[in-house]
Amino acid sequence: MSGEPNTLLKLLCDRERLTYRKFNERFTQTGVDLFGRNPNNPTCGEPQFRRWTAGRLVGLPGAETCAILERMFPEYTAEQLFAHPSEVFDPQVPAYDPDLEERIGMTARDAHEAADATAGVSISDNTIDELHDQVVALARSYHRLAPVRAFEEAEELRGKVEDQRDRTQVPAQLQALMILNGQVAALLASAAFDLGYLRHARTFARTAALFGETTRFVPLRAFADGTLAYIAYHAGDISEAVAKADRALSYGGLGDIAQRRLHAIQGRAYAHLGDIASAQRAISLSEEAGRDRVDELHDVVGGEFGFTAERLAMSNSTTALIIGDSGQAEAAARRALSLLGQRSQDAQSAHVRGGAAADLAMARLLGNDVEGAAEALGPVWEIPSEQRMTGIVVRTARIHRHLSRPTYHGAQLPGQLRERIEDFNRASPPHQIGPHVGLLAIEA
Repeated sequence: MSGEPNTLLKLLCDRERLTYRKFNERFTQTGVDLFGRNPNNPTCGEPQFRRWTAGRLVGLPGAETCAILERMFPEYTAEQLFAHPSEVFDPQVPAYDPDLEERIGMTARDAHEAADATAGVSISDNTIDELHDQVVALARSYHRLAPVRAFEEAEELRGKVEDQRDRTQVPAQLQALMILNGQVAALLASAAFDLGYLRHARTFARTAALFGETTRFVPLRAFADGTLAYIAYHAGDISEAVAKADRALSYGGLGDIAQRRLHAIQGRAYAHLGDIASAQRAISLSEEAGRDRVDELHDVVGGEFGFTAERLAMSNSTTALIIGDSGQAEAAARRALSLLGQRSQDAQSAHVRGGAAADLAMARLLGNDVEGAAEALGPVWEIPSEQRMTGIVVRTARIHRHLSRPTYHGAQLPGQLRERIEDFNRASPPHQIGPHVGLLAIEA
């Protein structure tokens, strides 16, 4: 199926690479989730699917069919799904490079294929020092960058490192350049994840892990395994997420910040697994006082490789929501916002502020405090469209789903919040240029 999509449904199916078979499987399962295993549930034959995606439908399908489609694509109504994309998307939404996914995929493959390459003769140590400074600068400015910009800067930096790696055969220089290459791959993994490209993010993270293993640079291996863990539980591979987090925590030579980050990721994985006791234990371990241990990545480089106290609080707030402890979630979210407010404006992360605010709103919704949730969402609306990363999109989509429950139907404020979330997420990079984002909570 080629050419410009005639319906939003076609656009979303193309974006998620849903063939008829995959679409039908999801459609059928969603029908079971909504109406139980009933022989009278709506079905979708292939000719019918072709008519839906081609825009040849007159009117809308039945109410139950529309309900299934709206559950499959919760950001849109049935009317929007059968409308032309131009009637749904705001023309004021900033345009993104349509070839970005192809570029990200190509760069991910190139990075992984080049992980073992060595060549050249010798370069100046000053060149390596300059590349190291550039990696540090990018890691420390990451929180201020839109994910597209972060990816582009990391992509350019990876090329510089690779170019120098091809010019030397000096073992010490190769070691230093491979560590830098692994750090850049880790930053590319973060950027790809923030844009919603989980498959490519996983490739970048594996590349970083490969460099960490090759160079015996344990902090990089641990960081990469932690990234692979949160990619796994966001993708629904919960057992793999637990295994990756556990393995990363088994490494020696890690600093307190690394331990804090990994316990937070481990807690989220256990929460998704439904193991409440292990999740709470991991939260407690992540919040324990450190032993003044440091390592060369999480502490010395820092930035995106670090894990601030407010980011920890935000992460643990989300974990508490997953295990159903709204009181603990609200307290952690408030702590995150308070800690963030103590930093200079330049050091504050819009992502952490928005994530904590969204978690605070969700905690209040669990207590049926809709007005309190609306107040908590204030900082979320201030996030510029280009900085609305996967994490905040997922959190607001979870709020939208909660407000779509029958108990809120017809109520004015919940309806207004749903519409505002739809507009907010529609302008985000993951919705504009990335694949469809699921509703699992993530660590970002």
